[in-house]
Amino acid sequence: MLKRLICAAAIAAAVVSLSAGAPENVKLSTLVPAGTSWHKALLDMGNSWNKDTAGRVTLTVFAGGQQGDEATAVKKMRTDILQASFLSGVGLAELDEAFNVFSMPFFIETPEEEAAIETRLTPVLEQRLQAKGFHLLCWGSAGYLQVFSKKPLKSLADVKNAKLYTTKGADKWYQWYVNNGFHPVPLTPSDVPTQLKLATPLIDTAPYPPYLAMTLRVFEDAKYMLDLKIAPLTGALIISNASWNRISAEDRAKMTAAGQALETRVRAEAPKQDADSVKVMAGRGLQVITLDAKALAEFRGAADQLVKTMRGSMVPPDVYDAAVQERDAFRKSKGK
Repeated sequence: MLKRLICAAAIAAAVVSLSAGAPENVKLSTLVPAGTSWHKALLDMGNSWNKDTAGRVTLTVFAGGQQGDEATAVKKMRTDILQASFLSGVGLAELDEAFNVFSMPFFIETPEEEAAIETRLTPVLEQRLQAKGFHLLCWGSAGYLQVFSKKPLKSLADVKNAKLYTTKGADKWYQWYVNNGFHPVPLTPSDVPTQLKLATPLIDTAPYPPYLAMTLRVFEDAKYMLDLKIAPLTGALIISNASWNRISAEDRAKMTAAGQALETRVRAEAPKQDADSVKVMAGRGLQVITLDAKALAEFRGAADQLVKTMRGSMVPPDVYDAAVQERDAFRKSKGK
């Protein structure tokens, strides 16, 4: 009997060893448009995986929502149709509301603050994702959301009165906007550019990082940009535990290194490409609205109160408190 158990254990170990070294084609879904700098960074990461693992791990990227919206992509990951997704903060928050911490308005003011808070929260967020069957491979940054609109917005009251795009399915965000006097309209991301082209659209205002607004040509119909950085468009690359566990530890280390290179690259590229995009769009008719000191103070004062309402309702208290502590410590270290 003992001999049988020993043999069975040996066979099981051999099967695990073989499966861990078997080729793994990681199919990844993302909403980022094909041809953008983010898409190119993902392709380059895939090339690194292929080269560094001698072809044992390859990557197929489905860009521009080819596999459906982010919620659909996550469902496909659970059934192994897809193995990975490069998700926006909205998609991540659908998995776990702790990720809402990065989308709180006016909470994170610089890419350096964003990076510091990510570093502090990564161990907690990794654990929360692991419990749901996913591994956090690396972060992504797509610049800062700014408000593009079909009519000029010059005050908080103007923004509250606008027909503001919000992501369909993000019910807590929708209710939060309503509770705080905004007029949100739930749509899928792909609906937004089409709606803005209409004479009587469902929305007249949408938040975009400038680079994406230029890429999707949103500025041609939403000709006004409020020069006010609302929040970073934080993203992350996640891979299913099922796929991750099929890959050897040696190859996982190489994938992680390439993922970190992607994170560093997109974070470094984002500020310049946003600034360059604003210049290009301004040369093609975009009107940039800069708030005066009084209006800016009104926005920031209201934002401080709005953010506090998210603790416990939109963001778990422990995550919220850790983020506030890290942000304030970072600012203090910089003499702010």
